[in-house]
Amino acid sequence: MHVEPTAIPGLLLVHLDLHEDARGWFKENWQRRKLADLGFPDLGPVQHNLAFNHRRGTLRGVHAEPWDKLISVVTGRVFGAYVDLRAGDGFGRVVTVEADPSLAVLVPRGVGNAYQTLEDGTSYSYLVNDHWRPDATYLAVDPADPALAIPWPVPPAESILSEKDRANPLLADVAPMPVRRPLVLGAAGQVGRALAAAFPDATLLTRHDLDLTDPGAVAALPWRDHDVVLNAAAYTAVDAAETPEGRRAAWALNATLPATLARLAAEHRSTLVHYSSDYVFDGTPGGPDGHTEDEPLSPLGVYGQSKAAGDLAVGTAPRHYVLRTSWVIGEGGNFVRTMQRLAAGGVSPAVVDDQVGRLTFADELARATRHLLDTGAPYGTYHVTNAGEPTSWYDVARAVFRLAGRAESDVSPTSTAAYGAGKQLAPRPLGSVLDLAKLRATGFELEDAMVALERYVAGQADRP
Repeated sequence: MHVEPTAIPGLLLVHLDLHEDARGWFKENWQRRKLADLGFPDLGPVQHNLAFNHRRGTLRGVHAEPWDKLISVVTGRVFGAYVDLRAGDGFGRVVTVEADPSLAVLVPRGVGNAYQTLEDGTSYSYLVNDHWRPDATYLAVDPADPALAIPWPVPPAESILSEKDRANPLLADVAPMPVRRPLVLGAAGQVGRALAAAFPDATLLTRHDLDLTDPGAVAALPWRDHDVVLNAAAYTAVDAAETPEGRRAAWALNATLPATLARLAAEHRSTLVHYSSDYVFDGTPGGPDGHTEDEPLSPLGVYGQSKAAGDLAVGTAPRHYVLRTSWVIGEGGNFVRTMQRLAAGGVSPAVVDDQVGRLTFADELARATRHLLDTGAPYGTYHVTNAGEPTSWYDVARAVFRLAGRAESDVSPTSTAAYGAGKQLAPRPLGSVLDLAKLRATGFELEDAMVALERYVAGQADRP
């Protein structure tokens, strides 16, 4: 068994092993594990259709449906023609093959499928990953359109063809099937803004566009229009999460929403990307290079507990990435901007020196997201921060003051306990270093946090 790409992106030829003897033959027409090892996408079929054709010269198509299908010949032979009807530069591109039971073809959503039988008694099989429904939008094109120039063995005028297919429009009259676009939830936040820049074709939703705490409203989104859902929505008020009202809000956004998204992503075969936090750990030393992805969750406070619940919920989606991160810096209010403002205002702050981790710049997190999706990295949990030696918040504050032209000595150290004395603060993990080996193993090269800090501060210097 081997997989062969074609000139149409996503259209794959699967060469199957036929085991023949005096009785006939046997083949594995769909073998999920073997195909996955060959880099084949996880089709996840939910319906199996068969078309039997009495006579040679029967022609069906060209039809493009809003789902993927794995087609194969059960008996006989066919001449297959595939037309890219998706929006983009490849619109109208044609690939043809001659197929017998030793060949299967993965036809992605929006690519038209047509075939002409070359033998009497030909059976054609379709495995599809969505259920047929009467409201589905189909595209069709005339198989005899000169613009396609399909070299049919039997001219379409002499073929056995349904009246409906004889009336299919010409390619010039077909509106391309829209490409499925990513969906970004929480697009107004630091991570959401970075994702909007990294995915310029994405649909962006903020809390003003949709009540994400309403499962019905989330379910009513046009899920079939989106192949990737990037969930950057979160309740991040760590201290307020310890209050009765904040506790409910934290669990609604950080746990219930991810569970709803996981269920819907599974139903609609979307890839779900969810952003999590170092707060799912208690801050005690993990592995030698920090907390690993498979370390047991051990959150200290309500915020961390709600994020941990979200991690577990997202893990139930067949296609998911949980990206745990720490100390996020992006567009909007954050620690670095606060230190810049204090430095400019002549303030000399005391900053905790016993919380240790790494900064994560939102654009680096978005870049890692893009890398995992574009490379088809194995689904699962990944830790994502900038690289470099771990630092404390005190170290970061001193670096910001230096970059702002203030003396590093204008920042004084304090402990978490001393800083929190007399305040109603949630517990913080002291050790927030995340092990980055799993992400690096995918081929992603991380930018050093201090290098990124200099770039960020320089870019923020003239902003209010």
